[in-house]
Amino acid sequence: MEIQQIRSFLAVAEELHFGRAAEKLHMAQPPVSRNIKNLERELGALLFERSTRKVTLTSVGSALIAPARDVLSALERMGTAAKAAGVGEIGRVRLAYAGASSNVLVGRLARAVNQQHPGINLELLSQNFAQKAMRLLTRGDIDLALGRWDHLPDGIRTRVVASEELVIAVPETHRLADRVTVSISEFSDDRFVTLPTDLGSVLNDRLRQMSREAGFSVDIVQDASDTWTLMSLVSAEVGCSLTLSSVIPSIADPHLRFLRLSDDVDPVELRIAWRADSDDRAMHAVLRLAEEVLPDIG
Repeated sequence: MEIQQIRSFLAVAEELHFGRAAEKLHMAQPPVSRNIKNLERELGALLFERSTRKVTLTSVGSALIAPARDVLSALERMGTAAKAAGVGEIGRVRLAYAGASSNVLVGRLARAVNQQHPGINLELLSQNFAQKAMRLLTRGDIDLALGRWDHLPDGIRTRVVASEELVIAVPETHRLADRVTVSISEFSDDRFVTLPTDLGSVLNDRLRQMSREAGFSVDIVQDASDTWTLMSLVSAEVGCSLTLSSVIPSIADPHLRFLRLSDDVDPVELRIAWRADSDDRAMHAVLRLAEEVLPDIG
């Protein structure tokens, strides 16, 4: 059973006239007649009673109208789906990201995907810090990663979507809490709380590097599994923490203060990363959309 046979059957069933059905289909009449005869042969039943004066549906023909419409609709949906898949408008894209510092950008991208590519399922995998996300990406377990890396493995392409300032989070009772800017050297006697060292966090690397350059070894007293927990430790006066300016809007704690660093330190670049050899059309559709909705500074 071919789609043209079904279209011809439905046109004749609606018009009850082969000539008008052919005009409706923008076809000549002989191919329409052949489509009906071939369909009747395949089904082993007459669909129309024909005479020189009129065409009427048989009982079999009447019974087939609804199923034929369903089949035609399904075939048209299949064609639409195939075309959409061909240009990346359907599929699944897995995006790993860390959490508090990326929530705003991830939300913006997810809303844009839902609006412009509703056929793409953007699967968001939070609590995947940079090094873990990169391992997942290189293994092919995810399609995109949002993170901060000072070093990238071969075969990975990235685009910078944000440049973030390093800040020190302190409790409101801290001796420097009323300052706007501070130097890392002023924290040589302070305790710090950090993300777990095994996560390979850029923040942890920067904290150790900055403290070494300032002539002291940072005193890390506790770590936390995520940024929200980390900030709660700062609020509880367990220690100070090096964090990112992008975290500030996500933390609603009046007992925290965020101090800018006066030291000459490089900003931290947030990047979206993907495998250079990936030809997944849905993933590339999300990447193109990310260029529109996420900042592009590099």
